Amino acid sequence: MAYPYPAVSEPIIEISGVDFAYGERLVLKHISMTVARGTTVGVIGPNGGGKTTLVNLLLGLLKPTRGTVNICGMPPQVAVRRGDVVGSLPQTPRTPSGFPINVRQLVRLGLVGKLGFLGKESADDLKHVEWLLEKVGIEELADVPIGSLSGGELQRVHIARALAARPHVLFLDEPTTGIDRAGQDQFIQFLADLKQSLALTVILVSHDLRTVAAVCDRLACLNVTLHYHDVPGNMPQELAREMFGADLPELRVERAAR
Repeated sequence: MAYPYPAVSEPIIEISGVDFAYGERLVLKHISMTVARGTTVGVIGPNGGGKTTLVNLLLGLLKPTRGTVNICGMPPQVAVRRGDVVGSLPQTPRTPSGFPINVRQLVRLGLVGKLGFLGKESADDLKHVEWLLEKVGIEELADVPIGSLSGGELQRVHIARALAARPHVLFLDEPTTGIDRAGQDQFIQFLADLKQSLALTVILVSHDLRTVAAVCDRLACLNVTLHYHDVPGNMPQELAREMFGADLPELRVERAAR
């Protein structure tokens, strides 16, 4: 079946009445939300609140116990299979550090989902990869073996790989874990630039409330049920304290230009 992409004004992600349970343990209950094309949504909540489960549902790794999930009008499994709809950066991406592969080659592997293992990259695909290397600031590392990269450099390589097939939606799972304050500030601007250049819709899962408040248009506060789904500045102080032990003023940081 052919699935047309939604128009710009339509939701790009639709979650309707979703429950999910591991056996008898209900992890998500009555989750409904829509994500508009071009927005950045921060998924926050306490440990065990269901954030990872929700992302796994969106990536087609799990199926809802009840309800529906659609990305670009397609079930997640279909969207992911197409290769050019969804890109993702897991919290701990698998990196074959001992494998003889350089940065450019690893980024090009991001085209496999779209082309298949035997497919041949077009000149336009290869040009896009070179543009990404420059855009994420790793062009000088293009021929460097991946085993010699720092953690921050490797993160940028994996983001470029996730974007190689020009997806519409990018999922980021705890992308600032282990990064200092200066690195977080760089990431905030880096993500804003990428989003604007590629017209991305971004789903950002994070415990880093400062980064979430700086880059996200909407928050989805999840703890089994959806407790809040709105702009960051409207989040009630009592909810911030209950969920995170933080007052709302701590979330009000300078937002990155988008």
